Amino acid sequence: MITLSKSRIAAACVALAACMPLQGHAGLLDDDEARKAIIDLRAKVESMARELNARIDTKSDRSSALDMVNQQEQTLSEIAKLRGQVEVLSNELANAQKRQKDMYSDLDERMRKLEPRQVTIDGREAAVDPNEQRAYDAAMVMFKGGDYKSAAAALGEFVRRYPASGYAANAQYWLGNAHFAQRDFKGAIAAQEVVVSQYRDSAKAPDAILNIASSYTELKDIKNAKKALKELVLKYPDSSAAQAAKDRLAVLK
Repeated sequence: MITLSKSRIAAACVALAACMPLQGHAGLLDDDEARKAIIDLRAKVESMARELNARIDTKSDRSSALDMVNQQEQTLSEIAKLRGQVEVLSNELANAQKRQKDMYSDLDERMRKLEPRQVTIDGREAAVDPNEQRAYDAAMVMFKGGDYKSAAAALGEFVRRYPASGYAANAQYWLGNAHFAQRDFKGAIAAQEVVVSQYRDSAKAPDAILNIASSYTELKDIKNAKKALKELVLKYPDSSAAQAAKDRLAVLK
């Protein structure tokens, strides 16, 4: 930036004025004319100083304005860069939040899959763990598919692992039926007796006694077959199994 003091400008102007015609004719002027000439010269010097100052100020203002423009452009460039960084960080944050939300949703879904569910088993509500539900369903698929040996193994494992399950009585009952289907009548009797003794309030208990009677009949043990049928009628008189027991007792007589 160009900076000049007014005194230096004035000195320069005076030096310039010294070269003007006034010096050549100074001896021809009287005092009044000389004073007037000096005043005029001073006025010209001051005018020249003002003009020069104006030019210098204008150049200085333009330089300052140019500097300000350059600074503004640099600032705008920095702001653009910061906006770009903010946009990138915002995008990364949004992606991180989405991943976190998806992770929590997946975890919540997994937790729900592990939580016990309320199911209705023979008219009763029971909380069943997903694992025991899968194990029971798998065993029953084997039974219904006619693979009684595998079904018996799966049902036996089920009642060992889940003795308090809402499906335990049913699993024990179908275990007896799996043995019966394989003509393992003693195994069938043993399995159904567990139903009668441990799950006597189960809806499967009357049918278990009926299966015991059938197993004794297959073993040609009519005495114990009749005993089981009579027990069934006595303990569960209103069950459909009790009516079937009465019909069989009539035949066995």
